[in-house]
Amino acid sequence: MFGKSKREWLDTFLELPNGIPSHDTFGRVFAMLDAEQFERCFIDWVSEVSELTKGEVIAIDGKTLRRSADKANGKSALRLVSVWSSANRLVLGQRKVDGHSNEITAIPELLQNLDVSGSIVTIDAMGCQKKVASGIVKQGADYVLALKGNQCELYDGVKDAFLQWDGSVGDYYETVEKSHGRIETRRCWSVTDSEWIDYLNGKGEWPALSSVAMVESERMAEGVATSQKRYYISSLHGDAKSLLRSTRAHWEIENSMHWVLDMGFREDESRVRKGNSAENLSILRRLAMNLLKQDRSLKVGIEAKRKRAGWEEQYLLKILSR
Repeated sequence: MFGKSKREWLDTFLELPNGIPSHDTFGRVFAMLDAEQFERCFIDWVSEVSELTKGEVIAIDGKTLRRSADKANGKSALRLVSVWSSANRLVLGQRKVDGHSNEITAIPELLQNLDVSGSIVTIDAMGCQKKVASGIVKQGADYVLALKGNQCELYDGVKDAFLQWDGSVGDYYETVEKSHGRIETRRCWSVTDSEWIDYLNGKGEWPALSSVAMVESERMAEGVATSQKRYYISSLHGDAKSLLRSTRAHWEIENSMHWVLDMGFREDESRVRKGNSAENLSILRRLAMNLLKQDRSLKVGIEAKRKRAGWEEQYLLKILSR
């Protein structure tokens, strides 16, 4: 219906000898399109329109498209790993998590296709693996990896390091913010003591490991205080300010990407699942989100920008011309 209502305008830059394709034709095309090649094109396009700066935080995280599962045909929901640039506010790339594997395999494969040299790569606990850290270092980047129970020995060792740390070899940084009736205090301690680092690194299997960090987040709201401590390993040389900035910037992939895809594009509600269509449409959403986020002329959300682009041809052309 959109194509037919915009036929005259579309004819100005598209050849449509057979008219607007039908609903079924669109479905067949997206189901048959090679998802890996389409992903490669997306990454190449992003690399042309963006420029990474030294020290920029690059967040990597996974997301499941919940309605893409097809239980009747034994097809599980599509799981994607995405790379988010905090400074550019762009999705740099994505990779499908194979049904017989997990994010540990997908992350190194994704990094091989990206130039992240000079940046700081942040990943949650699932990606805290020696193979992942090695791939990041080989790319000429630094890493800040979250620690949890999946690395129980290292996790316990880092906790002990802070219990015994006397503060002599390390750094500390703190921020306090007041907004919406809340006071949020974030504190970061980093240990760079070579003896502790050598002890924690054991056989030296964690490449370029230079510091470990503890981040405490404390929130005061309506007279009630809550706090949480998280632990990290990093190739950064113990600058608590950089470590705190990196760990906080990591959450942008949740707030500025995953949340926007679900609220602005209703990604979790999409039941498209035949062939490669779920993966290909996920790439299209990220492409559209990248374009819309770069527009600063409207002080509205992504969903409103999408509506404006559907209503107004000049605005749509402005977005597509970026």
